[in-house]
Amino acid sequence: MGKSKEPFSIENYEILPGTVHLVDIGQNLNVKKAGDGDIILHPQPTNNPNDPLTWSKGKRAFQFSLIWFWGFMVAGSFNFMGPLYTAWIEDFGVTLNQILIGSGLGFLFLGTGVTIIQPTGLKLGKQFVYNVCTILSIVACAFGSQTKDIAYFYAFKIVIGLAASPVDSLVEISSTDMFFQHERSTAISWLVMALYGGSDLFPVAAGYIADSMHWSWTYYVQIMIYVPLLIVQIFFMEDSTFRRGGSKNNEDSLEEGILKQIKSNETNEQVATSEDSKEQVEIEVASVNSSELPKRTYWENRNWVHREYNDKRSWFQIFLRPFTLITFPAVVWGGIIYGGQMCWISLIVNLQAAIYSNPPYNFSVGIVGLTTLGMFFGNVVGMFYGGPFIDWLAVKLARRNHGILEPEHRLHAMLVPTVLNAAGVLAFGLGAYYGSHWTISVVIGMGFMGFAMTSSGSCSLVYAVECYGKLGSECIVLMLFIRNMIGMAFTFGIGPWMDAAGTYTTTWLMFMLSLIINGSYLILIFWGKTFRRWTKDRYERMTVGLVAH
Repeated sequence: MGKSKEPFSIENYEILPGTVHLVDIGQNLNVKKAGDGDIILHPQPTNNPNDPLTWSKGKRAFQFSLIWFWGFMVAGSFNFMGPLYTAWIEDFGVTLNQILIGSGLGFLFLGTGVTIIQPTGLKLGKQFVYNVCTILSIVACAFGSQTKDIAYFYAFKIVIGLAASPVDSLVEISSTDMFFQHERSTAISWLVMALYGGSDLFPVAAGYIADSMHWSWTYYVQIMIYVPLLIVQIFFMEDSTFRRGGSKNNEDSLEEGILKQIKSNETNEQVATSEDSKEQVEIEVASVNSSELPKRTYWENRNWVHREYNDKRSWFQIFLRPFTLITFPAVVWGGIIYGGQMCWISLIVNLQAAIYSNPPYNFSVGIVGLTTLGMFFGNVVGMFYGGPFIDWLAVKLARRNHGILEPEHRLHAMLVPTVLNAAGVLAFGLGAYYGSHWTISVVIGMGFMGFAMTSSGSCSLVYAVECYGKLGSECIVLMLFIRNMIGMAFTFGIGPWMDAAGTYTTTWLMFMLSLIINGSYLILIFWGKTFRRWTKDRYERMTVGLVAH
């Protein structure tokens, strides 16, 4: 809705991590904005030709699409095998619980891989990590196609877990390299969609392939996609790493300059004084615009290793830093929300074959794979809710708040996924327990959960990154480490849990767990700003001399 009714007072403005001026309500601030509008660009683009924020829209879209498709592929490779479980139990003479151990190992190495891959990407460039992990995915699929017993499957899950680990961390950081703050939910929701889209659609393809050919072809087909993808990466992918900073951080300079201009206008100083303050902002921003490096050539961009804009800290320092954020509530909350989603997706992926290949459904392997389309369509709708809608909501609430964006503004959108995820868990579990028509568990159950997973995932990630922007990379690593450890524990435990409690009791327990986990956003709505106030001094000490990467 419209502009704020009460005049903004600089005296009432509290500078906290994550609080920024997003909208120029008075249309009188001398900063770079989106087009001809009033949305202030965060971060401010520089004059450096290698700054990804200065790329054309077409180039940004192409580079982002490469990362999106890469994420879609590795996420699918990690989660495609659900419809094959029944065949493997028969072929290998194993139990479902033994197969679920393999899934748990995958989450273990997905989580630990994040802590290794992220510092490597920040030291050697993201392009290096994407290329190496594509090669690892090819090796993993080649090995998986030769599976003769359960040990082969365990080895495959370990390698593909390591290969897929950037999908949980580095791709999100790549999106923050290429998009501004007011576009961030949209970009990250697309990446979360890649994660869940691959997890949803690959089982569909795997089911049909296994119905018409030997299941080993599910691996061969992936190799046939990965090889051309690697070629495209080698010849067209560019590294998006860029350190923005001179003597001061870009965001610090921007916010200080905005405050000077507002204060000048509030105190009704002379026009000359006001003009001086505007000039000061230009000087502050220009100090981070200067660069002696020329634009990289095509062949320089073909290098796998890029170190000119890398993180200057040691690899070991980068490795350890995420774990120091364990006392930052916003980051831990984001990890728990994201970890809860691993419970819901693991519930579906690991039980769909047991539910739909047996009475009363008796679906073929191909049809079992099709059931994940319910979750996929929910993911698509959730992507638009968790992306463009939440970005729109953030700008709308910032306008109401005198142009100032508080990270908690985005959290108001968590109500819908909280309700729908809990309803989806009930529809999926109880629908299967009572043998209801498949539309109850597939369309309503998986659809609602799919919507909630995509929308709440992007919301929690963006919230934590906005709270502590200069530690965005470390925030994502810790959140994803927490997420994957929760996913590992749940996957190891879901089999024995179902055996001991039964489908009915397990479903109601999952329903209550869903409400508690997702509903915890209310804590951040009411006390998130207080938590940021508590962590302000620690955050500033941790970021002294640190520039954005």
